[in-house]
Amino acid sequence: MQPFIFLFILLVVGMIAKNHSLIVAVLFLLVVKSIGLSSKVFPYFQQKGINLGVTIITIAVLVPIASGKIGLKELTESVRSIYAWIALLSGIAVALLAKGGVTLLAKDPHMTTALVIGTILAVSLFKGVAVGPLIGAGIAYTIMKMVDVFS
Repeated sequence: MQPFIFLFILLVVGMIAKNHSLIVAVLFLLVVKSIGLSSKVFPYFQQKGINLGVTIITIAVLVPIASGKIGLKELTESVRSIYAWIALLSGIAVALLAKGGVTLLAKDPHMTTALVIGTILAVSLFKGVAVGPLIGAGIAYTIMKMVDVFS
């Protein structure tokens, strides 16, 4: 019963915050749990969910290229901009942080709880986007490594 109560609380938080992603995610989980498919669906999403999410985000990012809105002309023009170089370096940094996040979550899965709560708070209270656990884990991993070096 506790998972239903927790999910219901998250649903209310999502509704108050008007966060459609959180509402859809919670409703999906409630339906799967209610119809008895959680033993089959939950392990799959727990194991493959991040990869599926990253794939969907990657598809969304590549749509302008596939649709022809961004071509080689726009690419060559963008590298002349300081902002494009900042974006390039940020993309590299985030990918490296996410790599550390995958390592941390594989090594210390109990960290997931704190990361998920942080993500839920950011999504519901600050209209954040729920990519937080992986990036958050990467940031945590990087800081932990720095603490290890200095201690």
